Amino acid sequence: MPQRPEIRTYDYVNHPYAQVRDALVADAAGVFRSATRAAAARAESVAAALHVSIAGLEVGTEIALTLGTIAEVDSSGYASKVTKLPISWQAAARPQLFPLMDGELSVYALTATETQLDFLGRYAPPLGLLGGALNAVVGHRIADASVHRFIADIAQHLRHQLTSRS
Repeated sequence: MPQRPEIRTYDYVNHPYAQVRDALVADAAGVFRSATRAAAARAESVAAALHVSIAGLEVGTEIALTLGTIAEVDSSGYASKVTKLPISWQAAARPQLFPLMDGELSVYALTATETQLDFLGRYAPPLGLLGGALNAVVGHRIADASVHRFIADIAQHLRHQLTSRS
């Protein structure tokens, strides 16, 4: 069985780690839903979805997202604490046509006023052998772009949400 392709992306939230962590721990699913709905609204769509632009054409699908147990752990790196959110998702409709993603969102302080969202995941391309071939040609770029946009949407939503609370 071939190894599943890996995707890593990150973004920043210009708020302290504790505020970002608390917002995600309180309701990570709500944050993800609100972030993707806000992004969908900007794209003039009504669905909570992953989106990517391909040659100027907006492509998206509603997702069924599953969160694992959120944990805050001591870091061996430069951040003292890291909050880890296991996440998996698949297309809500016709999942066999879209990649299945399993990953982890790590949240940690960069400075006293800036927090990093760092996503590392692996996905299973759809459509079996045909999907593997398509993934090699264009699928990985599409998956990478959609995950990058998903994390950027979450960061943007958190920046707005936490600024509104201040």
